[in-house]
Amino acid sequence: MTQPNATPNGGFDMNRPTIINLLYIASFFVGVTGIVGVVLAYVWKGEPHEGWEETHYRYLINTFWIGLIGSIAGFILLFMLIGFLILPAVAVLVIVRIIKSMIAAQKREAMPDPGTFIW
Repeated sequence: MTQPNATPNGGFDMNRPTIINLLYIASFFVGVTGIVGVVLAYVWKGEPHEGWEETHYRYLINTFWIGLIGSIAGFILLFMLIGFLILPAVAVLVIVRIIKSMIAAQKREAMPDPGTFIW
């Protein structure tokens, strides 16, 4: 018996929030894919979509800006040695947010608090 929001046949659901999450993950290795992901989030947010997706777009847009601003601050503060603490903390925060969004997107569930800047 499948859950009402589960993917048919238990497969991987390649929905729009999942695509953005995968682009964010790839940005740790490629870099530019994070920009593609946030552009898609802004574009898809303005198009017709299911209700649960709206919270993901807001959450993923916030995730991008957290990562970008945190990374810039970390690089600027590298010369004061505090950047060596900020950069890994920002990376962990972004990864946790991506995983949370990916899990909820696979279940087709809304993000509980999409406006948050923490978890």
